[in-house]
Amino acid sequence: MKYSFLFRTRIIFFCISVFALILIGKLFLVQVVHSSDYSDRADRQYSTPSSNIFERGTIYFERKDGQLVSAAMQTTGFKLAINPTKILDKEAVYNELAKIITVNHDDFLAKVGKENDPYEEIANYLTKEQADAIALLKIPGLTVYKEKWRFYPGANLASQSLGFVAYKGDELGGRYGLEREYNGELSRNKDNPYINFFAEVFSNINDTLFSDKTLEGDVVTTIEPSVQSFLEKTLEGVKEKYNVDSIGGIIMNPQDGSIYALSTKPDFDLNNFSKVTTTSTFSNPLVENVFEFGSVVKPLVMAGALDAGVLTANTTYNDKGEVTIEKHQIFNFDKKGRGPNTTMQDVLTQSLNTGMVFVEQQLGKVKLRDYLLGYGIKDKTGIDLPNETSSLISNFLTSKREIEDANAAFGQGIALTPIEIVRALASLSNGGNLVVPHVVQKIKYNNGTEKSMTYKTTPTKISQATSTEITRMLVNAMDKNLGANGKLEHYSVAAKTGTAQVADSVNGGYYTDRHTHSFTGYFPAYDPKFIIFLYAINPKGVPYAIQTWGDPFLSITNFLINYYEVPPDR
Repeated sequence: MKYSFLFRTRIIFFCISVFALILIGKLFLVQVVHSSDYSDRADRQYSTPSSNIFERGTIYFERKDGQLVSAAMQTTGFKLAINPTKILDKEAVYNELAKIITVNHDDFLAKVGKENDPYEEIANYLTKEQADAIALLKIPGLTVYKEKWRFYPGANLASQSLGFVAYKGDELGGRYGLEREYNGELSRNKDNPYINFFAEVFSNINDTLFSDKTLEGDVVTTIEPSVQSFLEKTLEGVKEKYNVDSIGGIIMNPQDGSIYALSTKPDFDLNNFSKVTTTSTFSNPLVENVFEFGSVVKPLVMAGALDAGVLTANTTYNDKGEVTIEKHQIFNFDKKGRGPNTTMQDVLTQSLNTGMVFVEQQLGKVKLRDYLLGYGIKDKTGIDLPNETSSLISNFLTSKREIEDANAAFGQGIALTPIEIVRALASLSNGGNLVVPHVVQKIKYNNGTEKSMTYKTTPTKISQATSTEITRMLVNAMDKNLGANGKLEHYSVAAKTGTAQVADSVNGGYYTDRHTHSFTGYFPAYDPKFIIFLYAINPKGVPYAIQTWGDPFLSITNFLINYYEVPPDR
């Protein structure tokens, strides 16, 4: 009997304790986590016609010191609505409103003329001062309501990566970018908070214990706002100077794939996305479009040959300026030969196409494919942005013709997304590992917990020793190509340019007067903190990528060195 009594007592005590914890947790949610929402709904100065006030989580940038900066947030204001049945003198009401806010005369008369419609919205995004002034008019039929809407403090900053919130039919949700990718976490429960307290408590228990519903939270990105801003200003300057069709850039940590900045131009103002006339502007070419980047592929092939042991940096060949493969002539960019003692270092430094054909021939068809596929160029990177596409390399993979291999060796005939090529190039810098490029580092959930995102790393086919050697060769190329004006005396920078013809998707072949200019570099070269990739489609009046990107690349590099206080390495 005594044992039975103690057992029942413990059961009762346990139930009371659990119930108390639930009540305390609920009070915490009401008074702390959701306090702003309940406060807004309790504000009766401007009653809301619907219980469903728009709510959504925040997307943050993170400064280098760890401070969070809102990239996408909720802002509060007011809207004006009318009840046409109560407005007697339409012109007089319009004249009074026009003194306070901008209202289109014809639109106002059209809405106020709907005499059987009790509710028409006239203006949105009003300030409190405007709302107060309208309220003081005390005109029957005018009502001011509190409202919330999505606001992007940076306007155009990282617009394609952030995306925006808009209606698709009757559904309001994230469209494009992170707003879409993390729509489940960012969306909020719009149920009326004024419901039976105990019903909500036990409803939440059910959701917590038995539901796999996505938790609501805020998204913290890896994007550093000052770095993002500097990249975008640099891209805009190059775009205007050379009148390029489109342009883009990525700044990433090659060790773990954290992206500090990524941008393409043209972009758009996230707060006024409805004014964009071409919907393709909303898409993100960094993950959705493929390009032939040309010579920036050469280090990938050269590293494969070094790793396979078929040549070294000092291996020589006879450069005649051109080579014929299956009746196809391949030329160096200037159609000049360098002679019989041309080294593999010269091939990278001077970007010699004939030299890369020699490299491909030493490596062989099977190993060439194995090494290039080892860099992940056939696969999507897994970046946490929507609509990622993969490369176009089917001709290279399936063709038995040697010309396809020869072309691939210097970056022609294989089309990659910018995020694919930057991941592959990063593996040269970090010991031969493929990282997962990403823009989200953690999610801060509304229940007080947070989730740090983890991304796997997979090995390529090259070794640590090969990574070090190809890096040494690229540092040499950087120092010689940019000369005294470009060489950073106290920092080792591994870099490569690329100038590729643009494929003619209509008639086949390549345009003779259109090129893609690209530039990649990582530093400090032997323990890199940053890899930069830049590209410009069809720059005008400039023939080579070194001319288009040399100074901008150095500008970005110097900014990062100073901003992050990177110590010298030589």
